[in-house]
Amino acid sequence: RRANERGVTPSQIVDQYVKAFYDDRAALGVGAPDHQPKATEHVPEIVEMVKGLVESGHAYESGGDVYFDVSSFKGYGKLSGQNPDDLKAGARVELSEQKDDPLDFVLWKATKPGEPSWPSPWGAGRPGWHIECSVMSAGFLGGLVDIHLGGSDLIFPHHENEIAQSESLSHGEFVKYWMHNAMVNVDGERMGKSMGNFFTVRDILKKYEGKVVRYYLVASHYRQPISFGVEELDMCGKALARLEDAISNAMSAYGIAAADVEACARGLSATK
Repeated sequence: RRANERGVTPSQIVDQYVKAFYDDRAALGVGAPDHQPKATEHVPEIVEMVKGLVESGHAYESGGDVYFDVSSFKGYGKLSGQNPDDLKAGARVELSEQKDDPLDFVLWKATKPGEPSWPSPWGAGRPGWHIECSVMSAGFLGGLVDIHLGGSDLIFPHHENEIAQSESLSHGEFVKYWMHNAMVNVDGERMGKSMGNFFTVRDILKKYEGKVVRYYLVASHYRQPISFGVEELDMCGKALARLEDAISNAMSAYGIAAADVEACARGLSATK
């Protein structure tokens, strides 16, 4: 939609925000992972996985869309602890959807005007929101993930759906350990664009160094909500400075060079 509004291609919009993310990550001092796959680079593999789910009886085509049959996976709800029958009672179905059950989720969406699309056995379309994660993790991690992270808001339905579609094909465990981080709150409410109370990394870095922001984020247990505020960042900045001073004094006492002290303070390996 944004691309159509601006008269550019969707990939141009994507590239703009991917670069912004990479720049912000670097500004925080966070290293890049070994692989940074994009869903658009793995559509053929996505199509193959959807085909496998259809052929194994775990998915079905309806009006050019392909849906996962939740009733075919007996473990649905095991991550979130929710009962499928209870979920079904409160589920809503969009009028445009042609699925057999309210809980069934989309694996492949038929093309719509103005949207990017790729060929498939069910006609031109695009992947659903969940299938791409299973495909890319299987391709790069071998199908079994040791540790899967994500925000607590993704437990259901995103991660629940990842489990269902992945384990339906592999017939084995998809993830050994799930780690879900709590949200960042402002004045007791979750930070978010829709709430109008969010701050970008670039806003914060105008006043605070990236290492202070990182220290602030890891100072609390990852499952506990983080209360965002200037006072909290100021406190973390002072705490980090004390820690760096202690490291500097200790290393100086051992005759370690100032350059190595600075490297250690940045979290890098000292040469001595």
